[in-house]
Amino acid sequence: MRRPVARKLSVLAVSAAVVTVGAAAPPAAQRTAVGKVPVAVGYGGAVASVDADASAAGIEVLRKGGNAVDAAVATAAALGVTEPYSSGIGGGGYFVYYDAKSRTVHTIDGRETAPLTADSGLFLENGKPLAFADAVSSGLSVGTPGTPATWATALGKWGSERLGTVLKPAERIARNGFTVDDTFRSQTAANETRFRYFPDTAKLFLPGGGLPVVGSTFKNPDLAKTYEELGRKGVDAIYRGDLGKDIVDTVNHPPVDQSSGWNARPGDLTAKDLAAYRAKPQAPTRTSYRGLGVYSIAPSSSGGTTVGEALNILEKTDLSRASEVQYLHHFIEASRIAFADRGRWVGDPAFEDVPTKQLLSQKYADSRACLIKDDAVLTSPVAPGDPRRPAACNTGGTAAPTTYEGENTTHLTVADKWGNVVSYTLTIEQTGGSAITVPGRGFILNNELTDFSFAPANPAVHDPNLPGPGKRPRSSISPTIVLDRHNEPVVALGSPGGATIITTVLQTLTEFLDRRLPLVDAIAAPRASQRNAAQTELEPALYNDAGPDSLRARLEALGHSFKLNPEIGAATGVQRLPNGKWLAAAETVRRGGGSAQVVHPAP
Repeated sequence: MRRPVARKLSVLAVSAAVVTVGAAAPPAAQRTAVGKVPVAVGYGGAVASVDADASAAGIEVLRKGGNAVDAAVATAAALGVTEPYSSGIGGGGYFVYYDAKSRTVHTIDGRETAPLTADSGLFLENGKPLAFADAVSSGLSVGTPGTPATWATALGKWGSERLGTVLKPAERIARNGFTVDDTFRSQTAANETRFRYFPDTAKLFLPGGGLPVVGSTFKNPDLAKTYEELGRKGVDAIYRGDLGKDIVDTVNHPPVDQSSGWNARPGDLTAKDLAAYRAKPQAPTRTSYRGLGVYSIAPSSSGGTTVGEALNILEKTDLSRASEVQYLHHFIEASRIAFADRGRWVGDPAFEDVPTKQLLSQKYADSRACLIKDDAVLTSPVAPGDPRRPAACNTGGTAAPTTYEGENTTHLTVADKWGNVVSYTLTIEQTGGSAITVPGRGFILNNELTDFSFAPANPAVHDPNLPGPGKRPRSSISPTIVLDRHNEPVVALGSPGGATIITTVLQTLTEFLDRRLPLVDAIAAPRASQRNAAQTELEPALYNDAGPDSLRARLEALGHSFKLNPEIGAATGVQRLPNGKWLAAAETVRRGGGSAQVVHPAP
């Protein structure tokens, strides 16, 4: 089976058994009356992902002597088979790596790029922004893929195996097939109309003309051949070879079913764009929180700066002793403020003057934290501050609403027996990406360029996220690794979810580090997401509990307003335990439940 069937899990049922920082480890497979909890403890390394087949691919590589980087690429490639609507070689992502020997963190920006011909009017038509629905399922939305270059760069710098070796498990899954579950079928159903626009997509993902049947075996022989070719030729097959030619042709001449009537606007991707692409090794973001070092990805993603700023805003509030109402209140308000600054200041640093250091300064966070009151709520959109000139209760800017961002992607977290760790989030943007499958190649192309602002959210405010030639659209991806005072790992985690990635990572970190929830419980906890909007999104467990003494009612009494979001994020993480043990944890219910595996389970 691809992953555990969705099941209702009582978080309290496992809380006592699963570790907090420094506590004793639980057995390798905790069980409740309703089934297996996605947490594993043991030696030799660990992998956590949304999918059991993908986690097993990473474990296979670790078991054969590969390191965390090798296993991360193997897991990512397998997710390209079993989670093809969230990731794959037609997309991009951000890779965060902890090197145990040097005790340092390194990152790779593998974000997709706009064509070199793009300008700020990329998504304007007759002087007006295109509707998102008109832009997404088109060649116009496709950026130059960064995932293959990310894999090659990571393996070349830190891996111990060849690309062809680590692709073998995924190639095998694609050839032999995986078992269709409810999540795969429901995601296909949600995209069925778009998939039917493109004959190659319909042929692959709507077998026999209908939705894939739960319990059936889904095979992707074209992707198996594509992985085999990549393994033999290397990623130059995409950036300078025949695979790349097929991508360019597909983007510029989307293969549409003419009877559908769909206007799939062409893109303007060229062989020059592919040849010019580089995955960018760069320094991580770093902030200190409760004496720990929190490392993540720097711009072009906004994840590291926004999570880091929010943590700094929360630094002087004792969340461990706060009531549940005050904990969530301060978490929501810190998120609101950090998103206001994100919208004004963060874009591709090759094009924008991004004040990364100042956004992550404690002095600036303190100048923003004083806006938060225990008994009142800020009104969104909150105006950005100026991190270059922090002033008490800094509200010097003009407010602008947060622009739309799709809510899919996938995340994996890996550790090895040497103590190396990878936190890696990869994506093709929204569920199903552009919906365009490269004919004969077995993978969907991204729609990442729709992460650009189509037009400024407020004409009076500079928007750092407008399209440009070769520019990387702003992301919210936030793969994170936390180190202790000795620069050894405490925990690593991340999540999919578009802009909700930032709030998911922030909430999971504070639930784990401050509220002392075991990692699997911090991942499973009901989520809230505030992104400088009028209303905060709540998952059903919080939203539907609306009685007069409920948590929601008490937050509303402070002035909060809420709307329902059925599912926010799908996190995974690993935690370092004493004596060489690792704990891997994943979702209990979201996306049907995740997968946590170790090489040698502890007794």
